[in-house]
Amino acid sequence: MPQMIFVNLPVKDLDKSKAFFAALGFSFNPQFTDDTAACMVVSDTIFVMLLTHEKFRSFSPKPIADTSQALQVLLTLSRESREAVDTIVAAALAAGGTSTDEPQDHGFMYDHSFLDLDGHAWGVMWMDPSALRS
Repeated sequence: MPQMIFVNLPVKDLDKSKAFFAALGFSFNPQFTDDTAACMVVSDTIFVMLLTHEKFRSFSPKPIADTSQALQVLLTLSRESREAVDTIVAAALAAGGTSTDEPQDHGFMYDHSFLDLDGHAWGVMWMDPSALRS
């Protein structure tokens, strides 16, 4: 079985968060989605569990971070092209997300980022595969 990752994020309004991420093109696994949690599918091995604050607290040994004051984690997704980076960031902004910076073009890498409805930071990047060869 391949290694998998489940990122758990607290959200204030589960339905609004599901709508936000659906607008970015993500789907949800109904087996692990109910009125307290939604399993967002990023890939075959990467999932983001959107959890109500109450549900998140039942798993967390620490209080939920105040994302208006500080970041606890920066999540970064890769995309297949610069255009795909721009597309998902534009979708995030259209769905109510907030831009955090201007796109950064490093030649071999291109990135941009946004905050979701709960203030979680998402980076989106593309890297030229030929730059990875030595």
